[in-house]
Amino acid sequence: MIELEGVPELIDPVMVAAFEGWNDAGDAASGAVAHLDREWKGEVFAALDAEDYYDFQVNRPTVWLDNGVRKITWPTTRLSVVRIGGASPRDLVLVRGIEPSMRWRSFCNELLGFAHELGVEMVVILGALLGDTPHTRPVPVSGVTSDPDLARTMHLEETKYEGPTGIVGILQEACTHAGVPAVSLWAAVPHYVSQPPNPKATLALLNRLEDLLDLRIPLGELPEDARAWQLGVDQLAAEDSEVAEYVQTLEEARDTADLPEASGDAIAREFERYLRRRDPGAEPGPGPGPGAAAAGGSGDGSYLRDTSSGRTRPPRRAVDPDPNSDSDPELNPEPGPAAGQEPGDDAAPGAPEPPQP
Repeated sequence: MIELEGVPELIDPVMVAAFEGWNDAGDAASGAVAHLDREWKGEVFAALDAEDYYDFQVNRPTVWLDNGVRKITWPTTRLSVVRIGGASPRDLVLVRGIEPSMRWRSFCNELLGFAHELGVEMVVILGALLGDTPHTRPVPVSGVTSDPDLARTMHLEETKYEGPTGIVGILQEACTHAGVPAVSLWAAVPHYVSQPPNPKATLALLNRLEDLLDLRIPLGELPEDARAWQLGVDQLAAEDSEVAEYVQTLEEARDTADLPEASGDAIAREFERYLRRRDPGAEPGPGPGPGAAAAGGSGDGSYLRDTSSGRTRPPRRAVDPDPNSDSDPELNPEPGPAAGQEPGDDAAPGAPEPPQP
């Protein structure tokens, strides 16, 4: 039984989760949840037991000094609550951690136990993948769900991918089996500049989250960081003619694929989203984040089937490659066919075959 003493009754709560590791190219997804926690001053009210889910030889604890006293921080997943003020206040339950090393079903059951006790209405899981996308264009963000009704009412894609998955895909499927509405938002990170951080992809995820939840997120210095990141990559790419040529190829493929979407209706919808996000009268102020004591866990379950997520192809040449930033897409959001098709079918000309996970 999960007990949440000290956590007040929440208002229309939505759980927003992100996990470092395979599902987090460029730290874009975990960076988005960290931004929400920082801007709205979230307070941690629970942490999962690290012994249950993590291999400490893979995710090592860290030692630090607090006024001369040595302390240890264990790798785990923590939950916090933030209250969004304004005319229509609501709460977000933020889940931020590392993809677990073991016992994924128990891990998902424990998170769903918290969601049930807190009255969470929907779970939004953020992810980021490596894709054939140029850094000079807007970051593609795909919204997918396993729930046909949710896909229809929220204008999302139904996930149809079959293949290897990460904790994002497992948690979404666990929510589906538990009857909890769940959505995954995936940002595509340029595979030729995969090292973190990627503030442009983080910003794109937050903008899509604003649209999904109909709220305004204070962005702070993130837009400026995104511009500085793009300028930095521009300079690095300009120093290598092969990379510059490859970026141009991706730009041409992306622009060609986007032409059918450049209709009057599509432009009007995008403009409405922009006005809704940037409406000065809609900006909520951060309220005090309710805190509470840590809570317990839940048992194992048998409800899983591997469906969502996949992988995109790697760079032909990397500006600063990071071999550890593999990611787990629900679909390939890059130029080409519709969402949910087999990964890699719409890659840019000349791109190499993807590695096996």
